[in-house]
Amino acid sequence: MKTIHSRILHGSGMWSGVISRHKRLRLTDIDGGANVSMLLYNALERTERYNMPDTLKGQHIFYLRAPYCLHSDMGRLLASITADSVGWHDTVCGHSDAKRVLEKYGPNNYQQSRNDWHRNGRDCFLIELAKWGLGKKDLVPNLNFFSKVVSDEEGHLTFIPDHSKAGDIIELRFEIDTLVVLNTCQHPLDPDPVYRHRHVKLEVLESEPATPDDASLTIRPENLRAWENNQTYHALRF
Repeated sequence: MKTIHSRILHGSGMWSGVISRHKRLRLTDIDGGANVSMLLYNALERTERYNMPDTLKGQHIFYLRAPYCLHSDMGRLLASITADSVGWHDTVCGHSDAKRVLEKYGPNNYQQSRNDWHRNGRDCFLIELAKWGLGKKDLVPNLNFFSKVVSDEEGHLTFIPDHSKAGDIIELRFEIDTLVVLNTCQHPLDPDPVYRHRHVKLEVLESEPATPDDASLTIRPENLRAWENNQTYHALRF
């Protein structure tokens, strides 16, 4: 597949952009132990966005892996996971904020450390969302790629350190024109007492559209029905 765009996200980096349907986004954990927090919105109708409850209950899952899909709150598919060397990606733990980072890691602002200062997931999301006319009201439960969190029988959540290894990848094929907003801040439950700056490679690739027998669509009947809703949406719109 031809690479259309590529960049390295350094440290606690952030990025946003519109990726059109059928293209793929590949994320690579360069150092190991990365976390990529992500929000997704229909690029043309931004009130439609990634919906965590529908994604999980519709596919009978607690975490994401290939070949599962990311559902919107309008009964459509935003993206499908087409490649994944990790096998477990957190869907329920949200993102860090300034208070949590300050309490855990201590003060370290831009004036002290320049680009090595302590960012947090919430502020990174809000900075990128503002570029697209979105804000606090548009924050919804996000994805945390490369991170694993397990639940015991009483519902207590535990973060699994060193889950993702150097060179691990996840790849998304977009089923609708999608605004992607992400950052590489540490997972909010990461117990590491040191603020780590992980590096992630981001690539946008050319791809082919899904067909009805695609593994992401056949793994659950809800996925195929959502994909059919996409087909109707695009047929009527264009």
